[in-house]
Amino acid sequence: MSNEEEIIREWTAHLEDAAFPCVAAKAALVKEQIALKVVGHMACPKDDKEILDFIYNFVDQYRQSDKLFHSVVIIFQQPDVYDEKMYSRFFWSRLQAISDLDAEEYEYDHRVDADPESEHFSFSLKGEAFFCIGLHPAASRPARKFKYPAIVFNPHAQFEQLREANQYDKMKNIIRKRDTALAGDINPMLQDFGAASEVYQYTGQKLDNSWKCPLHINHAESKRNQSA
Repeated sequence: MSNEEEIIREWTAHLEDAAFPCVAAKAALVKEQIALKVVGHMACPKDDKEILDFIYNFVDQYRQSDKLFHSVVIIFQQPDVYDEKMYSRFFWSRLQAISDLDAEEYEYDHRVDADPESEHFSFSLKGEAFFCIGLHPAASRPARKFKYPAIVFNPHAQFEQLREANQYDKMKNIIRKRDTALAGDINPMLQDFGAASEVYQYTGQKLDNSWKCPLHINHAESKRNQSA
């Protein structure tokens, strides 16, 4: 078994664990609607284009599906993450890099705000908004602990579909109850979309009001968007 195959096996086992709280991720796994890619070092830009092309392919397939619960997962084989601040630096660096590449080809998803300080912000690639989730071995929340650093991209439109079907609040409450049971307390960074910027939830790190998101969205500044 190759190292990549072993990592994928470990990811599957992580989601299948009975204590893992996210029922949406479990549903995506059962439905075989998780696109997973293993790449190299999280601090290195070498794989950025490959990551972006993989997510673009996911977006194309996701837009053709009428089913719920799709995710794309990028797992990094390196580095060994020792604390949340270390992971956070790598997390925002990779999001910034692939966002800048995306701005060369695509506009931002017009259904969400491109300002990370906005309560209506979501991360956008190929004009598709995503809610991003960081996992790594040094995470303080048990649900965010994984042997390797990883980023999960969940299409934001799925949350709106769940709201329209009156299923979102039920699913959210189940996940929060399970997460509280696992961690022993409620996640202090949880907010509903529209109540505060979702960037505070991305890495899983506990943040205070002095924290400023380092992400700068450059889509409006790209030549493509200036001429659009």
